[in-house]
Amino acid sequence: MKTKNALWFSTALVAALTAATAPVLASSHREAPAITEHPKVDGTDFYVFRSYEPGREDYVTLLANYQPLQVNYGGPSYYTMDADGIYEVHIDNDGDGIEDLTFQFDFDNQLANDGAGIGLDIGGVNVAIPLKYAGPILAGDDSLLNESESYSLTMIEGDRRSGTRTTLAQSGSGSTTFTKPLDHVGLKTLPDYDAYANQYIYDVSLPGCAMPGRVFVGQRADAFALNLGEVFDLINFVPIEGDSAPGAGDGAGFDNGITQSRDNDDVFGKVNVSTIALELPIDCITSDGEPVIGAWTTSSLAQAELENPNPGFEDTSRVGGALVQQSRISTPLVNEVVIGITDKDLFNGSEPIDDADNFATYVTNPTFPRLVELLFGPDLGMENNVAPKNLPRNDLVTTFLTGFPGLNQPQNVVASEMLRLNTAVPATPRNAQHSFGVVAEDLAGFPNGRRPGDDVIDVILRVALGALCHPVPLGFELGVDGAIEDDPSDLINLGFCAPEDAPIGNFALTDGAPISASELQNAFPYLNTPIPGSPNGTVAGD
Repeated sequence: MKTKNALWFSTALVAALTAATAPVLASSHREAPAITEHPKVDGTDFYVFRSYEPGREDYVTLLANYQPLQVNYGGPSYYTMDADGIYEVHIDNDGDGIEDLTFQFDFDNQLANDGAGIGLDIGGVNVAIPLKYAGPILAGDDSLLNESESYSLTMIEGDRRSGTRTTLAQSGSGSTTFTKPLDHVGLKTLPDYDAYANQYIYDVSLPGCAMPGRVFVGQRADAFALNLGEVFDLINFVPIEGDSAPGAGDGAGFDNGITQSRDNDDVFGKVNVSTIALELPIDCITSDGEPVIGAWTTSSLAQAELENPNPGFEDTSRVGGALVQQSRISTPLVNEVVIGITDKDLFNGSEPIDDADNFATYVTNPTFPRLVELLFGPDLGMENNVAPKNLPRNDLVTTFLTGFPGLNQPQNVVASEMLRLNTAVPATPRNAQHSFGVVAEDLAGFPNGRRPGDDVIDVILRVALGALCHPVPLGFELGVDGAIEDDPSDLINLGFCAPEDAPIGNFALTDGAPISASELQNAFPYLNTPIPGSPNGTVAGD
């Protein structure tokens, strides 16, 4: 992608950066011991990007996914949000590692007929049905829906707990209650799921903002592409491209290396996820003179819970006390493969401002590259010569903790883990996006935020093994003097380290699970329609 917008590129990027301390990446998909006990509040993936839906270029989209690995046939309860918890999306718009805006979602469940539920006359007795629905659910007609799910949305300016709170309302109606659609049970129950779910995409009024935002909460098909089972079986494949180019199918790459195939993917198009989606006007979430925002999502539960010995609907326990953070997510994979097991739960409960004090060693002296070295060094004939030697790893600090000077680093940055997005970089249209983002000359992609079609696994794998120690084709895009597009002068070393520091940093490292923006929707909320619990759309009697 040949983006030619003017950026305030700093020469500091092509000079050696001073050491910084903080952790790398973030959590996702059952990554820490404690979060496995609370799957409803388990954050899986987080995205922040300039909207690329045609006509929405003045907006930023934020997607926060929860409840990992939802099997589409997971009835009869399916995947409601936790009514005892809160879910939050945070924005830091001045670079200090502390939230300036928080969007807080609070969920509630209701039974039809004022809580009595739908019943059937069985021998003169009205008996409650066992399902969440009593027949097909259509757009504009949910009269047969037995259990409904709703939420309120609050915008908090300043500290997430003590700041100024504004309850947000639907534009037009003024209602402060929003509906989450029923999960995709199947095509008999929900014969037109898109029409049904899309009616719950709302315009929402924002205080002091001339333009409304948009919000949607509902089940989506998970867009995370990952060779999940094989990765955690000690990377049970050779993680180097086996073709001359990804998807070439010629087997002319690394001998016995993995080739790109949807068969390698355990997640994309195979499981569902619960998505919280926001689209917000850029002018209303950035601060004066600072186009870069940082963002992350968290979930929290009350500190105390007492089980009810006589439980009823939505009355299985009593909760109270201060809110305690359970999950934190921005960039994927950190808590899985970077943060040590002793600190995984601590990371999930922490805030970005605390990162430098609590987790510094995990980024400056990461173990993941050494594990790859132990696993594959002998096979490559490079025993003890795979992991990058540029310690401390300032390339990782910049990529994940401060942003790149002149691209997505705030002017007064405090090193802290979050996705950072330069909102001044124009969105790349869906069909022109490159899944490798910035390192492939598409400046609107990861790690300048993250889009659903960015192949973050391959990018992170390559960066972790030292890709930024080698020249990258960004000289022209980033405004380096004398750099010419599609010319050797476009290749620049960013100054973090030298090629000899990263022996395999220029290898085509991959997990073999491809992803492309063209496989996803081109409109809010961007993620695909959830996989139905049953593919059989024939209604009895038809």
